[in-house]
Amino acid sequence: MSLYKSHPNLIYVFADQLRYQSCGYAGDTNAVTPNIDNLATKGVNFCNAVSGSPMCAPYRASLFTGKYSSSTGMAINELRMNPNHDCFGHVLHRNGYQTSYIGKWHLWANQLGKHHDTQNSYIPPGPHRLGFDGEWSAYNFHHTYFDTYYHKDSPERIIIKGYEPDGQTDLAIEYLERASKEDDPFALFLSIGTPHDPWNENNVPAEYYEMFSDIKLSLPPNYRDENDPYGDTWAMMSDVERNKIPEWMRVYYAMTTNLDWNIGRLLKAVENLGLSNDTIFVFTSDHGEMFGAQGRKAKNIFYEEAVRIPFLIRWDNQISNGHTSDVCLNTPDIMPTILSLMDLPIPKDVEGVDLSPAAFDQSFDEPNAAFMQGMGCTAKWEDGHEWRALRTKQHTYAMHRPDRCEKLFDNLTDPYQKNNLIDEPSAVAIRDELREMLKQRMNSLNDTFEACTWYRDNWTEDRNIMRTATLS
Repeated sequence: MSLYKSHPNLIYVFADQLRYQSCGYAGDTNAVTPNIDNLATKGVNFCNAVSGSPMCAPYRASLFTGKYSSSTGMAINELRMNPNHDCFGHVLHRNGYQTSYIGKWHLWANQLGKHHDTQNSYIPPGPHRLGFDGEWSAYNFHHTYFDTYYHKDSPERIIIKGYEPDGQTDLAIEYLERASKEDDPFALFLSIGTPHDPWNENNVPAEYYEMFSDIKLSLPPNYRDENDPYGDTWAMMSDVERNKIPEWMRVYYAMTTNLDWNIGRLLKAVENLGLSNDTIFVFTSDHGEMFGAQGRKAKNIFYEEAVRIPFLIRWDNQISNGHTSDVCLNTPDIMPTILSLMDLPIPKDVEGVDLSPAAFDQSFDEPNAAFMQGMGCTAKWEDGHEWRALRTKQHTYAMHRPDRCEKLFDNLTDPYQKNNLIDEPSAVAIRDELREMLKQRMNSLNDTFEACTWYRDNWTEDRNIMRTATLS
């Protein structure tokens, strides 16, 4: 018997672009998410979890390093991450875990576009897998969901017949069946591509689309007809696109319902294999989606629809059922929090905070805000879209870099963030407090609020990250 078996297994499942607001347990009456809703009653619900850099690659870099984007250099998507960090997978591997990964990776490609080219989709064994040295069934990224593919340890494409999330869940269950028979504990990361766009009827199974085909979906209460002047190309909407928002939402809900079905299948497998008591199960997402709110689509902004994400942890007989924590959980906090739950060491250069006491409803010196970073354009080197923000349990304070415009919202009284309080006399005290807090957070991380292209010129070579941050 392995000496490591006393440590729990880990299953970490993250969707792509699923926002907190579109889950049934969060109050969305259009959502059909019974398995996710039930999961929220079986452990701890971190109801104030946010994506610290709400884009695919920056989120993943923070997840696996426990660091902020100003320290990983992952300012935009389609960069190849510097592997010279002590990552989540490395810690797990050093401590006897089988480390396995299924699904979308999004930390390898160094070209904008050409997602299906093998040089961009196949991540070879070695340092760029960041410690995931066990079973590997992954690809860098794509958003075609029928009859698609993944790679193992060669450039050969392995086809998933049918709908990709179903096939990925099959792979995960098959892996659990094998891993449950081994002595060593396992850590499985499952990265599912839905409910990321494109949102068209042909990109989701018909039976799920039909569930929402007759439902009337309204534009969000904070919808704006004009495009946000701080938005990049990916945030802009044409009149034709604006007219498609209700249909996009319909497909989004359909994809989310299928995602929920697969979460249910995975949880059932954990139960049937007798793994429930020995396994920490995490369900979350990398960021949300705007759907026209604030005059934007996509993500890459500090508004609630883009940054607020589900974050649920189940660990039977360890974490009490139905506990909700309002601690401000941020992406860099995930690695130290989960490692602490697993009784594993946290690398000294991790910048996030261990929030594990919150999972057990214990009091501790918790952070007073989550610090969020918008480093630039979604996937190309272009200045003018950078921002920094803080989210407390009540407020969001943000600053746009181009003109230093400030935003301040009371998320409890104004959940759709329609009223900017920055110049309100009644908000002067909280404004000044959060201004100073933002300055301190940035200084502590050596974040000098640079333009997007500064990272291109100082951190990268041919979209490869060539350095890591050095704190002063």
